[in-house]
Formats: sequence, C-alpha cells, structure tokens
Amino acid sequence: MEPSQMVEDESQPSIATVTRRIQRLSLHLIPLPPLQCSPHLDMLTCAKANKQEVDVASLSSYMRGKHREIQEKIFDFFNSRPDLQTPTEISMKEHRELCLRQLLGLVREGKIKPFRYVVEDPAKYFAISEAVGSIDISLGIKFGVQYSLWGGSVLNLGTKKHRDKYFDGIDNLDYLGCFAMTELHHGSNVQGLQTVATFDPITDEFIIDTPNDGAIKWWIGNAAVHGKFATVFARLVLPTHDSKGVSDMGVHAFIVPIRDLKTHQPLPGIEINDCGHKIGLNGVDNGALRFRSVRIPRDNLLNRFGDVTRDGKYTSSLPTINKRFAATLGELVGGRVGLAHSSVGILKIAVTIAVRYSLLRQQFGPPKQPEVSILDYQSQQHKLMPMLASTYAFHFATQYLVEKYSEMKKTHDEQLVGDVHALSAGLKSYVTSFTAKSLSTCREACGGHGYAAVNRFGTLRNDHDIFQTFEGDNTVLLQQVAADLLKQYKDKFQGGALSVTWNYLRESMNTYLSQPNPVTARWESEDHLRDPKFQLDAFRYRTSRLLQSVAARLQKHTKTLGSFGAWNRCLNHLLTLAESHIESVILAKFIEAVQNCPDASSQAALKLLCDLYALDRIWKDIGTYRNVDYVAPNKAKAINKLTQYLSFQVRNIAGEFIDAFDLPPYILRAPIAMQSEAYSQYTQLVGF
Repeated sequence: MEPSQMVEDESQPSIATVTRRIQRLSLHLIPLPPLQCSPHLDMLTCAKANKQEVDVASLSSYMRGKHREIQEKIFDFFNSRPDLQTPTEISMKEHRELCLRQLLGLVREGKIKPFRYVVEDPAKYFAISEAVGSIDISLGIKFGVQYSLWGGSVLNLGTKKHRDKYFDGIDNLDYLGCFAMTELHHGSNVQGLQTVATFDPITDEFIIDTPNDGAIKWWIGNAAVHGKFATVFARLVLPTHDSKGVSDMGVHAFIVPIRDLKTHQPLPGIEINDCGHKIGLNGVDNGALRFRSVRIPRDNLLNRFGDVTRDGKYTSSLPTINKRFAATLGELVGGRVGLAHSSVGILKIAVTIAVRYSLLRQQFGPPKQPEVSILDYQSQQHKLMPMLASTYAFHFATQYLVEKYSEMKKTHDEQLVGDVHALSAGLKSYVTSFTAKSLSTCREACGGHGYAAVNRFGTLRNDHDIFQTFEGDNTVLLQQVAADLLKQYKDKFQGGALSVTWNYLRESMNTYLSQPNPVTARWESEDHLRDPKFQLDAFRYRTSRLLQSVAARLQKHTKTLGSFGAWNRCLNHLLTLAESHIESVILAKFIEAVQNCPDASSQAALKLLCDLYALDRIWKDIGTYRNVDYVAPNKAKAINKLTQYLSFQVRNIAGEFIDAFDLPPYILRAPIAMQSEAYSQYTQLVGF
C-alpha cells in the first residue's frame, strides 16, 4: 500500500472510512506472508555486478574542500624532512624534543603561521590542526596547546593590550605557553578550582598562591620542559573593609610567566615538576605547577569579562559570577571543536589502514578455488563498513560544527553561542568515544599484523584515548547536552524560541509523540527504508520519546530526592537521550551533504553510505523501536537484511571511499596500508 493511499477525509467519517480503519488495524494484528527475497538481495551473485561507479577525484574534492592546499603544504614539508618524522621506537625525552623541533620547523621553516586563523578563519585553523595531528598526534596536541589554548586564551579572554604584547611571541613560538586550568583535585568542576589570585592594592599586583596540594595545577601541557608562560585560572580575591575582609569574585584567567626568558629556569616562587610517562602522547611534556606568593602585574589579568581598577574596585559588564564564568568558558569551546575535528582525522587514518589491509589480505575460499579477500567475509564487513559510513557522517557533522563556530566568532550572537556550546560538547563526546572504540576494532580486524607497532594502531589508540577526557570528560559533556535539551523542552511549553540545532523539537513534541501508525510500522520496501524522511523521523522519534520520558521521571523523582538526587537517578537515561540527539544531528547533516553534492556519481556513493549509517544505527537500537511498536517484526527483519546488503555494496567500492580521504602513504606510514608491495615493505622493515 502506498503512502498516497493513506490520505482520508477525517471530517466526515463514512462507512468506507471506518472499513479502511478496521482493515488497517487488522494488518497490525494479522501477520503478513513471509517476505520473499528479491533477486537484488542475492548478494553473492548480483552485488558485484551492480558495483557503483565512483569518481574518486570529485568525491575527494567535495570532502576536502577549500583548505586542501594548506594541508598538502604541511604534508609535503614533513615528507621533505625525514629527520622530523616520528620513529616507531622513541624514548619520552627524545619524543618531547622531536615534537618541539617538528613544531619549530613547521612554523619557522615551513612558513605555516596558524595563530591569526584562530579568530580570523577558524575553519582554516582546524584544517591545519587536522593535518598536523596526522603527522604525530603528540605534535597535534602540542600545536593546540600553543595556539588554541594558551594563544586562544590571550585572544579570547584578554583585551587589546594583551594581544599587542603577546601576539607575535606566541605566533613565532618565542613565547611557548601553557593552559593551567586543571588541578589535582578538580578537573571537570572548574568553578571548584582552589588556586587563589589576591589583589594587593599597595603594589598594584596580584599574588598567585597554591593553598594546598589539591590545588596544584596538574597535567599542564608544555609545563614540564618547554613552557615560558601560563594562563593560570584562579579565584580572584579582593580585599574589603567589611567583617569578611575579602571578596571572592570567582574564577578568572591570569598570564603568569613561569620561566626566565633567557636562562629558561623556573622563576622565584614557581615549582615545576614532571607528570612523567603516560599511556600515550609522550611527545607532550605535561607538568605540575605550584605557586608560592608569585607576584604579577595587575595588567596580567585577562580582563575581557571582568577587571580590577588601580584602587581595587571590580568592574564587569556581566552582573553575576555565574554569567562571567559562562562567558569565560564559552570563549574556550574552540578546544572541543578542534578535538572533535581531529578525532575524525584519526579515524580516517585507522579506517584507511584497516580497509586497505582487508582488501589485500586473503584467507580461505571455496574448495579448489583461490583464497578470497577477508573483506569479502560478512563478519569483516560488519566490523568495518558501518564504521566507514560513520567516518563520512562525522566528517560532515564536524564540518558543520566548524562552520557554526566560525559564524559565532564573527557575530557573537547569543543564541548561536549557546547552540555551539551544546553541539560542540555533544559531538566531541560522541565522536571521540566512537573513535576510541573503533581503533580497537580496526586493530582486531587486522589480526596479528595489526598488533605490530609499525602498523600504528597501538600508537593511534594510546594517543587518542585521552581525547575522551580532556577539554571536558565525555560523560560530563553529554550531561550538558541533556540539560540543554531539557531547557529547550521546558521553553517550548512556555512559548520560547528554540535554537537552531534543536528546531525539530518543535514538531517532535506534536507529531513524533503521537501513537505509531500500525501500517507504516510494517512498510518494508527498500525505497521506504532508504527514504531520508523515514530515517530522520525514526531518529527524531527516538530522541523525542527519550526526552519526554526523562522529563517526566525527573519531575517525579525531584519531589522525593531533590534535583541533584533525581538527576543522578535518571543519569543513564539522560546520557542515552544526549547520544540520541547527537545522532539525529549527525544524520541530518549527512543527508544535507548528500543532497548538496554537485557530482552525480559522488552523490550516489554518499547516499549509499548515508543509508548504511542510518539503518545500522536503527538496527543497533531496534529494541527501542520495537518496544513502542514504531517498527513491526517484519520491518525490523527487513532493516537487518538491507543493512547487510548495503554493507556488501559499500565493500565493493570501499577502496574508492578511502582513496577519497586522499591520505598519502608517508602520512599513513603503515606497511599493511600500502597500495602496492605492502608485504615486501613489511618484511624489509623486519630485516629481510
């Protein structure tokens, strides 16, 4: 039955109308005859014959966009400098020094000057950052600490006097710096930081103090060896003439010199220790900082959102501590945007290595016939093809995030700031968690050879693992997304406007939460299942159900447990809601990217990946849809079959899909990922 036949006049029900309704309900109660496999689902005989043609050059051009040239300039520079390439075996001390030489070489010899792009052209900055991280993830993080965190704090939290004084030194690496926020006792809870900056009106200085061991600044990148300055986050304390004696104005940022510019020795009152060997990222010199009555000029307060006058009066355009804190953290979301973007870059490398090897490697086969590629096995396709589809999905979603972030930096629109804050939190959390799991899956998919350090999975996995924690713990970030969704839900019923990313909630509370249609719940044709409207409706229906149900649960439990207890009682539900919403955003952006693709063959190929991404996600959460009868048993079975078929179709052009990432062999640096003579390169490395 076609959707057009479902339309009826509800205003004057006739006997025919009532009869049709009864027939519809009977469809829901009486099983349909078994689905006969159509010829196109005979995967072993027909799929390869129907192999899609892909114009790799056009697809790659669409994917990489306008910043391809600057990325290739970076790749070419490191390819021309073998002495700056990271070897498989290297000590922590050597790796740190190599990382510094890589960064200095890129900026001073390669003439890549990214600092101005942090504010002027964030999309270009993130493209540079992705390319740098492809060389060595430690280099990518050191690069980010220097320009996005230390440099970004000066640009975004300071004023003209700070930019005039520090810009050139940060840009040319004379002023290597740190971002000293995290403490031994406080990471995610930034408002709980204990480092103190007390104003001394007599000398016109701030006195920076570490009041206890819990307030030691910890895990500070660039601090252990190379850093000369630090942006230190501390509680701004002003002397008062009342009974309290002091007034705590909340957490602010201060520029604190930590080493002598000539001797490179720690300055008086500053104790620096090394955090030591880590699971990964050992090219980054993480250190711990303790301050003992360190005096800095009043001008070293980064005073965009709050300032102190010569006579000790506090001034701010923002009325409360919470608003100033939110504005401060809002200016630092670029770090999250960068991590989400870089995580996709790492996933591209891993998927490329795994797929190339799976196409090359042959094991077993039909009797008396040649062995087959391991990517011909359904189990290998199940591991890697949805992952490949997700990689493309994340590429377009993070590209959208970068665009929104760039727009936010230009307009400073308040609604857009909130939207980017929640979207960056959700995508950073979701993408980095997915990449972390995928790196292990890729290693396993490559068997014993995946375990060789030279094939990079171990290093990629260990270096990337911390992406789930820094710039915001992933579990904490998902709670921010859930909190924002609940606020939007509440505002919707109070007649407020919805921010850009959450617009679909306006419809979902009305349309998606009605009872599922028993007829559409049984539709199983390929055209229907591959219809973007069905896919996006399914994703948004799930999010809307989760949002409505968790709102009701919170309201119920708050009466007995209080707001904190109720939130904790519903926490897993809230995390599932946040992930569901982010998946809806990712799919929506993937669908848009398919529709906007100008090349017909690339568009058809992307549509194949998009359908696989959507149906694989629906199938993985099929229990949710079955529980509310959104999907009938026959439809669930059809979704599973079609997902397997789409995986097989993607397998046939998997080589073209990874070629479109356009990662040269000297960037991949994994022998098993070479397109020719992979085994001979591998054996030569061992010594044969």
